[in-house]
Amino acid sequence: MPVLHFKGKTAVENYHYVVPHHTLEFDPKLSVLGKGEKPGLDGNLIIEGDNLLALKALLPTHAGRIKCIYIDPPYNTGNEGWVYNDKLNQPQFKEWIGQTVGKEGEDATRHDKWCCMMYPRLQLLKELLREDGAIFVSIDDNEVHHLRMMMDEILGEENFAATIVRQTRTSPDNDEKFITTTHDSLIVYLKSKEAAEAFRFERTEEQDSRYENPDNDPRGVWTSSDLTRREYREYDYYEITLPSGRKVLPAQGRSWGVPKESYERLVQDNRIWFGPDGNSMPRRKRFLSEVRGGVVPVTWWSTKLAGTNEDGKKEVNRIFSDKANTFTAPKPVSLITQILRLCTEEGDIVLDSFAGSGTTAQAVLDLNQEDEFNRRRFILIQQPFDTRENEKQAFNLCQKITAERVKRVIKGYKYAKKNGNGTDKGEVEGLGGSFSYLRLGELLFNEYRSFSDRLPTYEEVAKYVFYTETSRDFDPQAVIRETGKIGEHNGASYYLLYTPNETDDQACDLTWLKQVGAADQNHKLVVYCEKIWLHQDDLLKYEFEHGKEVRPMLVPFHLK
Repeated sequence: MPVLHFKGKTAVENYHYVVPHHTLEFDPKLSVLGKGEKPGLDGNLIIEGDNLLALKALLPTHAGRIKCIYIDPPYNTGNEGWVYNDKLNQPQFKEWIGQTVGKEGEDATRHDKWCCMMYPRLQLLKELLREDGAIFVSIDDNEVHHLRMMMDEILGEENFAATIVRQTRTSPDNDEKFITTTHDSLIVYLKSKEAAEAFRFERTEEQDSRYENPDNDPRGVWTSSDLTRREYREYDYYEITLPSGRKVLPAQGRSWGVPKESYERLVQDNRIWFGPDGNSMPRRKRFLSEVRGGVVPVTWWSTKLAGTNEDGKKEVNRIFSDKANTFTAPKPVSLITQILRLCTEEGDIVLDSFAGSGTTAQAVLDLNQEDEFNRRRFILIQQPFDTRENEKQAFNLCQKITAERVKRVIKGYKYAKKNGNGTDKGEVEGLGGSFSYLRLGELLFNEYRSFSDRLPTYEEVAKYVFYTETSRDFDPQAVIRETGKIGEHNGASYYLLYTPNETDDQACDLTWLKQVGAADQNHKLVVYCEKIWLHQDDLLKYEFEHGKEVRPMLVPFHLK
């Protein structure tokens, strides 16, 4: 298979393995939660921070759990002003780090930088996908060829599903010198074609209404299609005798759509329609009962199906009528909605790691309300500053645009828009829902999944263990150091037996279980320790006698 080479590839091919691990910190003030609801990693999430680090931070709790990924990365047009910030120490990157990626004439390596930015992120997205999951990437002609080759390498060319061409505008740009671009692409890959289910759009009432039953076929209503094809094939060119006795041939330059033997089988099965008088050119019958599984999608998505970029702008401007629209080309909600209809259902998680204005969350909430129950969950990742200008103005995009949009969509909002007749005012009812707002926490492990020259504190390991196990925020006040208990969740108690020095090792053994476990009211005990001194038979006996379920685990990675 041909492979793509670019400056820096040797350094980023395996970079996703050594990306430093960070924890995720909840911010209850910026979260939108229901009554009595607490922040947690098992609901809707908005994460503020670099998406490479945030994707790595999600792995302990979400690896292999995401059903659908949609991303809209920088198109690298040369005019976007995105910043390459990945913390790589190799010499070829030192001149890149923190620099704005500019116009092609001013930056001859901007395509290399884009590939280096995307490659490790695609690797981590693959790890987060379910085996039956799918990833959709919006892109235009600037990088579509590079993206296809990278995704062939990372996800496997055998898992390529389609390149969907999406119409983005309906009229030409009269200022364009050559050809107006009226489309962009949606690249679709599956984690595994063998595990994935078929993509289907639900049928509409209008589509079903095209079916009728003029011959009272017991199989129900049907529609028909032309039996000829628009090319001449000698072995499919034969004479057909109609029920009226008239003999017919395909029109000049055409042939029948099936060989003669297949045609005869279709006639025997009453799947050929010759019109009410038996004297019309034959047409093939297709029954509604055979297409109830849905409509097979095609690779051309018109503005009627998936909206335009202008629709996306109008949606954001309507929600933020009180402030300027920061995003120049937000995607329309209808585009994301069509993607979600194709490949998600109740309980599925949808991830957007280039969240922008938060369109993906609104599409999820729209569908959840339409289906009258919480079908899907979303995870959005957005860095606080997309450009140097954002950072200079201290305009936090994730807080002020991404999260604020989702908040208004959940709670409802008022809008006011000027038009030719004055000002159009109105109020939009909230869709309901909630989300937890998170930020990337402090660096926990270094790039080699160790703590370098220092041992982590007890609190650092406790925090990592508790949030990885429970998807809940860690409360240092709940720690009982005498027993090692670091918290409870859903009827389980969590313990950490760890001493941050090079000499003492705390073990989980029968003596400890009898002393501590017997006093614990919860049925399930999860014990992270430095050594496990328990024979399997002894553990089973203890669990049977005390009615407990015990899961001993070694402290994460190699600390000592």
